[in-house]
Amino acid sequence: MTAMLIDGKQIAADLRRAMAAAVVGLKSAHGLVPGLAVVLVGEHAPSQIYVRNKQKAAKEVGLNSFEYNLSAEMPQDELLKLIAELNANAAVHGILVQLPLPPQIDAMAVLDAIDPAKDVDGFHVINAGRLTVGQPAMIPCTPKGCLYLLKDHLKLPLAGMRTLVIGRSNIVGKPMAALLLAEGCTVTIAHSKTRDLPTECARADIIVAAIGRPEFVRGEWIKKGAVVIDVGINRVEDPADPRGYRVAGDVEFTSAAARAAAITPVPGGVGPMTIACLISNTIKAACLITNVPRS
Repeated sequence: MTAMLIDGKQIAADLRRAMAAAVVGLKSAHGLVPGLAVVLVGEHAPSQIYVRNKQKAAKEVGLNSFEYNLSAEMPQDELLKLIAELNANAAVHGILVQLPLPPQIDAMAVLDAIDPAKDVDGFHVINAGRLTVGQPAMIPCTPKGCLYLLKDHLKLPLAGMRTLVIGRSNIVGKPMAALLLAEGCTVTIAHSKTRDLPTECARADIIVAAIGRPEFVRGEWIKKGAVVIDVGINRVEDPADPRGYRVAGDVEFTSAAARAAAITPVPGGVGPMTIACLISNTIKAACLITNVPRS
């Protein structure tokens, strides 16, 4: 068996084109241009890359982009003051504070200072609680993108399927499990302390790997015909690569692709979907805040 490659890059590009058309419609019919504020504290290299990609995507679909590149020494109270200003700014409908933050800043205090209506990352405790109990909420972008691939792209009959989420973070693992439960899946959450992970993998119809360890999930663990969504993105030293490293997911790709029915590549799988869903959340927030129907 050779797995079908789930081309997140192409799927996300199609979504962004549709969202660009929606933004044109909102501006034409209601004079509304969704605005996204992205806050980067410090010079963490991967974060700088993520932020540039997010800002580029926002501009390409026609959003107003507000960019704040701040010193790594910024005190927490100044960052909280900026968040309060963005909360009050009517032109800003979505606020994203790139993680991780420097050690002098309490990340949870900053995330919880964001107006839940503008929390396009879906990390605020109110949005997390709403998602857990099945109320309308801003959904974290990566899980939202994963669900889109499973439900809307692959069109899997999710109800009753046995799913395994590997990773229990507030950013991916927990919200992913909540979304799959809402679809009627039988959900298991595995993590670094799970006993006999190979057996858990062998039972799963769908695996969402988000444990942050390069090629941790072995291909031979995967049930034949399963669907594998690899959220991981890790640098692995590779002298053969001109860069001195290669990018790998949390799943051993080649051996997994020999057993799975469908699999996301790394890079080019979940990553572009995360950015597309950030744009989608910003448009949604703008419409909800201004009481405008989404076109």
